[in-house]
Amino acid sequence: DGWNPFSHPYKKMEYGKWELFIPPGQDGYPPVPHGSKLKVVIRAQNGELLYRISPWARYVVRDEDKVNYDWVHWNPPQSYIHKHPSPKRLKSLRIYESHVGIASPEGKVASYKNFTYNVLPRIKDLGYNCVQLMAIMEHAYYASFGYQVTSFFAASSRYGTPDDLKEMIDVAHSMGITVLLDVVHSHASKNSEDGLNKFDGTDSCFFHSGPKGTHQLWDSRLFDYANWEVLRFLLSNLRMWIEDYHFDGFRFDGVTSMLYHHHGIGTGFSGDYNEYFGLHVDEDALCYLMLANHMIKLLHPECITIAEDVSGMPALCRPVAEGGGGFDYRLAMAIPDKWIQIIKELKDEDWNMGNIVHTLTNRRYEEKYIAYAESHDQALVGDKTLAFRLMDAEMYTNMSVLSPLTPVIDRGIQLHKMIRLITHALGGESYLNFMGNEFGHPEWLDFPRKGNNESYHYARRQFNLTEDHLLRYRFLNAFDRDMNKLEEKYGWLASPPAYVSEKHESNKVIAFERAGLIFIFNFHPYQSYVDYRVVIFKYKMLLDSDAEEYGGHRRLDHNTEYFSEEYPHNYRPNSLMV
Repeated sequence: DGWNPFSHPYKKMEYGKWELFIPPGQDGYPPVPHGSKLKVVIRAQNGELLYRISPWARYVVRDEDKVNYDWVHWNPPQSYIHKHPSPKRLKSLRIYESHVGIASPEGKVASYKNFTYNVLPRIKDLGYNCVQLMAIMEHAYYASFGYQVTSFFAASSRYGTPDDLKEMIDVAHSMGITVLLDVVHSHASKNSEDGLNKFDGTDSCFFHSGPKGTHQLWDSRLFDYANWEVLRFLLSNLRMWIEDYHFDGFRFDGVTSMLYHHHGIGTGFSGDYNEYFGLHVDEDALCYLMLANHMIKLLHPECITIAEDVSGMPALCRPVAEGGGGFDYRLAMAIPDKWIQIIKELKDEDWNMGNIVHTLTNRRYEEKYIAYAESHDQALVGDKTLAFRLMDAEMYTNMSVLSPLTPVIDRGIQLHKMIRLITHALGGESYLNFMGNEFGHPEWLDFPRKGNNESYHYARRQFNLTEDHLLRYRFLNAFDRDMNKLEEKYGWLASPPAYVSEKHESNKVIAFERAGLIFIFNFHPYQSYVDYRVVIFKYKMLLDSDAEEYGGHRRLDHNTEYFSEEYPHNYRPNSLMV
């Protein structure tokens, strides 16, 4: 209407609600056509008129020549209709952490459609049964990796339309894949023109005012979880993603920042209970998380919730009825840090088997953990993936099978597989991998920004590397797939924690039992063992990282069956030699 700010005034109601009803036109059609650009105009306390995007906008788009996003009315004549039910709640979660925009070898922002038809079949083939989607909630700054959210109710338009995302989730469900959303309720972007900041002209709408409302390190706004309107906004946001898009649950980002007034800044956590209980805990935020989990479980009991908490807050993953936080899983964030520390600081012969086992098994009783060797955090520019730490510059020259297998590449390939398998089998009740890391994706992840001349060269995933039979990446890809398929068959993630029968420092051997399987790892850099006694009854090899199809040296015979003898070993009555 020529942007007349006074033509359609809202009516003020109780409890901070404002209502505007526009009747249909004479032809019976909606008065605001699908695709129209809209603005909410607010008269601030000082009389100034503020042109804002609705906090509840479902679709926001940025024209190429513009800096800010525009709110576009999304009401197509025929919305996408979901055809497939959500998969039944999984006992073993094998999560493929994904970013739609980088999910292509091409140097551009990839689309929901590309993910639907090119990436989902790949995830299914690799044996993952769950996709965790990052950077879906609309964020103006692409390089924020989706963690500086501007429109909480809008699916990011840079990858396509809301219906494209609905189709993507529906196709995943048709494959039996559960879909989780990486939800950011811990903070919000500072943008005011196309974000929530200063929505009504004050710094306290949605957020705490003053220094309490700003995160020092993230330079973003912090929600006021004691405010009923804020709680209603965030809880409604969760319901919208479940009920409109059919997401099967959430990974809550930045939970540590929410739980404490110090936001985890400059604070270490040793596990002492004084660190978790006291006036430094933000009870409003903790109550919001309990409320969110209570609501989700009440309305959608099949939904899964995951907490990204580095502090180890006790009972975070126990039911709300027990006084817990209500989450189903928490990320085992100490595990990737431990692998990085070992690889960075220790020579192979100095690896401490007891310390590795302790890190992989040190979890709160009756709380479920998601184990991972590395996630998106380690792939980002400024950090290094495990493959890059292990093989570094040689990845550019020696990953071809036509070049000799150098000691660096040989060590890197073998340790890459062993680290993943021991983390998968010993580290938790669920497993996570960031896209591309399963095959040792080279280099790092960096989004287009001024510092790299807006280049997309590092903002992509080169899945094509696994399809080239002359490259060694396919060995790692095959091992990851067969490891997941083996878990699918035997279900060790859903089994009780492992019994570790051996952690031998001088031999560098770790052996443990879980789900009726025995896992034996030889981390010695140069020593093999011909007759090694382990606790076991009957033995047939199921997965061997030294097999030829995984880039190994084929030193073991897979056709031999071994039977144990009554020879006590490591507090067990039976054992055998392997």
